[in-house]
Amino acid sequence: MQFSHEHQELQRSLKRFIDSEINPHVDEWEAAEMFPAKALFKQMGELGFLGIAKPTQFGGLGLDYSYAMAMAETLGHIHCAGIPMAIGVQTDMATPALARFGSDELRAQFLAPAISGDAVACIGVSEQGAGSDVAAIRTVARKDGDDYVINGSKMWITNSLQADWMCLLANTSDDASHKNKSLIIVPMDSKGVSVGQKIRKIGMNASDTGLIHFDDVRVPQRYRIGDEGRGFTYQMLQFQEERMWAAASNLQMMTSCIDATVEYARERKLFGASVLDNQWVHFKLAELKTEVEALRALTYRACELYISGQDVTELASMAKLKTGRLARIIPDTCLQFWGGMGYTWDNPVSRFYRDGRLGSIGGGADEVMLSIICKYMNTLPGRKD
Repeated sequence: MQFSHEHQELQRSLKRFIDSEINPHVDEWEAAEMFPAKALFKQMGELGFLGIAKPTQFGGLGLDYSYAMAMAETLGHIHCAGIPMAIGVQTDMATPALARFGSDELRAQFLAPAISGDAVACIGVSEQGAGSDVAAIRTVARKDGDDYVINGSKMWITNSLQADWMCLLANTSDDASHKNKSLIIVPMDSKGVSVGQKIRKIGMNASDTGLIHFDDVRVPQRYRIGDEGRGFTYQMLQFQEERMWAAASNLQMMTSCIDATVEYARERKLFGASVLDNQWVHFKLAELKTEVEALRALTYRACELYISGQDVTELASMAKLKTGRLARIIPDTCLQFWGGMGYTWDNPVSRFYRDGRLGSIGGGADEVMLSIICKYMNTLPGRKD
């Protein structure tokens, strides 16, 4: 996959926005453990960045998914990973199923304002005891007249403290765990929705994360996305985009981490010579850059096949797995070459060291990615339930 002139123009426009409207405030937002999502998303929506691959009839640009990947990669220029993640939740986690399977009425009511930046969205899948194991969620939505009545809780929910609505995965029947779930739009100001706590994290500090409770929350059944009982399938399809996005959004961060380390190691003197002059150091940095470029090729190939209509679950899972691993290896290796400076809080490499650790957990842990890959390889042992 090659980025065209149009892709590059989008990237240049977004890079200018990042340099002027985001990076000057990142340290402040990191310290506050929250960025102003409503204000920032409104700016991004006005520039068309929140609906790149979404239908034009609801305010999107209607471009193919390669443009969303170009955007994700450019977000890596932001000087923290929490804000790119929050943007990705809006564009590639909370809204894909709605855009693809939602009714026109539902898309007009919820997708259009998410694209314009007039609404902040979050995705409610994970629960305490049901993070990587999506089938194990316990939140229920029972029918009562024309409504669903929702009870349960969602954990580790990005954007939830500022969100206007949640794309919620809930059990809507007593069928088998892969056939009893539905995706439902839940306005966050609905009666019975409450914030259990703001979750403090070791990284991704600029991004707010909450524990959300649902106590007899009533929403119309027309807020369901697509068919009842198809929520698990819709969520699995959405994971293809989420995992490719995760890989693409880390490419520039990893590259910047290596580049900053090269610059520092060239200037840092140790025993009368530059740290970079040590063969171990420049060879190791060369290895790391090679790994990033291999990940880029894998990610681009997955995207290219996805655009052609193929199922890329296996390749997207591989990209997600490799991203999570490299997001741990690269900053850890680079931090060592910074010496004591690498162990300071505001160092850019130490920030990526903290932020990057989530990559092997969120959106499906490494072990889940390995299980998916093994399933496609037909090497996963069958369960005897």
